Amino acid sequence: MNEFTHIDQNNQPGMVDVSAKSRTQRTATAQSLIEVGPDVMALLSGGEIQSKKGPVFHTAIIAGTMAAKKTSDLIPFCHPLPLEDCKIAIEAAENNIISITCTCITTARTGIEMEALAGASGAALTLYDMCKAVSKDMCIIETKLLKKTGGKSDYLAS
Repeated sequence: MNEFTHIDQNNQPGMVDVSAKSRTQRTATAQSLIEVGPDVMALLSGGEIQSKKGPVFHTAIIAGTMAAKKTSDLIPFCHPLPLEDCKIAIEAAENNIISITCTCITTARTGIEMEALAGASGAALTLYDMCKAVSKDMCIIETKLLKKTGGKSDYLAS
């Protein structure tokens, strides 16, 4: 049976001790989906939405990268990791859905899943913020880990 790693034998929360682990290259890809509705989608032109606050997708990419870089400041027991790469892609999908994919890479003793999830989430929240003047009828449908490599095990979402 798996146990929670951030709870010790005295039922106290804390960081996981990774000092004995080897440094390996680790990658993670996460995705956020946001349903924006037809009013926002109608503004999509040339793969971008222009708003009074600026280009929505470009700004969301910057915000998502910043969120990935600051993950250990947002999530209490995340280790600060050297983020070696962070790529965010945003594209319109079917049914008024915008897909945000964030891939992060590090060479460290612990994984980078939280950074990829924070990056995708930060980009989705920024997209929401920049589009809410047009319509508040938006919903961040899901944020999930798609895959990870490195460390003890690899993962690929089904």
